[in-house]
Amino acid sequence: MKLAMIGFGQAGGKIVDRFLDYDDRTGSGIVRAAIAVNSAKADLIGLDNIPQENRVLIGQARVKGHGVGADNELGAEVAEEDIDEVQNAIDQIPTHEVDAFLIVSGMGGGTGSGGAPVLAKHLKRIYTIPVYGLGVLPGTDEGGIYTLNAARSFQTFVREVDNLLVFDNDSWRQTGESVEGGYDQINEEIVRRFGILFGAGEVGDGQEVAESVVDSSEIINTLSGGGVSTVGFASEEVELNSGGGLLSRFTGEDGGADDDLDAANTTNRITSLVRKAALGRLTLPCEIEGTERALLVLSGPPEYLNRKGIERGRKWLEEETGSMEVRGGDFPREEPEVAAAILLSGVTNVPRIKRLQQVAIEAQDNIDDIQQESEENLEELVEDDEDELEPLF
Repeated sequence: MKLAMIGFGQAGGKIVDRFLDYDDRTGSGIVRAAIAVNSAKADLIGLDNIPQENRVLIGQARVKGHGVGADNELGAEVAEEDIDEVQNAIDQIPTHEVDAFLIVSGMGGGTGSGGAPVLAKHLKRIYTIPVYGLGVLPGTDEGGIYTLNAARSFQTFVREVDNLLVFDNDSWRQTGESVEGGYDQINEEIVRRFGILFGAGEVGDGQEVAESVVDSSEIINTLSGGGVSTVGFASEEVELNSGGGLLSRFTGEDGGADDDLDAANTTNRITSLVRKAALGRLTLPCEIEGTERALLVLSGPPEYLNRKGIERGRKWLEEETGSMEVRGGDFPREEPEVAAAILLSGVTNVPRIKRLQQVAIEAQDNIDDIQQESEENLEELVEDDEDELEPLF
């Protein structure tokens, strides 16, 4: 699937920058064009891979390149005011070669959480290709204002895009990690999972063609009903022998090996990976029962993939989700691992989102209480000063 990626805000820009690096390393060819939009000049300068001409600074008249300070209402305003600046960069994209737009944004900050929905609405008004969002939820330890921003942005973003794919930082941050190291690891996890998902069906010269092809239309159809999506992922390494070929075995976590790569064993390995991907750590944890649509992509060396395993995995997903719209296929890659990526679209039983909304309500109440108390204290202070001082005029 060929995407025009637009990173909005600091987190969005860094993730799109990482996608370009992934594209270069793997030759996946999914990023047809990449743009970064920000109100903070320093964040744009810090990117490594996005071309300079595709870095758009907005809000200069309002914030002078210093960012909006986690104020997502201001972020939305500067995005509205400078939407023509963003459109000028988008005009350079050969949209006839693009399957969809993907707007990537952190949902806790100001520029991204405020501006990404504004851009989505703008793009849907102009273009006929799908406009998807990839939103990153802040951790609960990042502070009330970020949670409040995320709750507001989530409601707006999911309404403006054709589908909102969500990554929850809370499920991926590890205890004791530095902030920078933690976000670097999170960004790599995002790129790895979505890279395999969107890379399926993109075949270069000399590459193996899939036995059961997953092309862009399969992904678009899976995302077509709108709503919220999450991605599951699981992988197992395969070893290389001294001659450069693949050994006929999987290596499990226990270091053991199975020397027999017969059809039954390969099928069992695939179904095991599918279960791990669906029931393990999703990008947005949720109950998979009730999922509206799903897509299974199995990637790896061709000799480790078979139609029977993919079909059995797909049927298992149908039973677990209760959905009749479960698509599946393989993605041959000469990488030393076999991986299962599962897109679950239209999920509704998401405790994290319910908690997010509740925390946001409490945060808003606290902000209102603090503001009222502050106004009362200021009024008392002014009255005390008036009692002690003579007015100037």
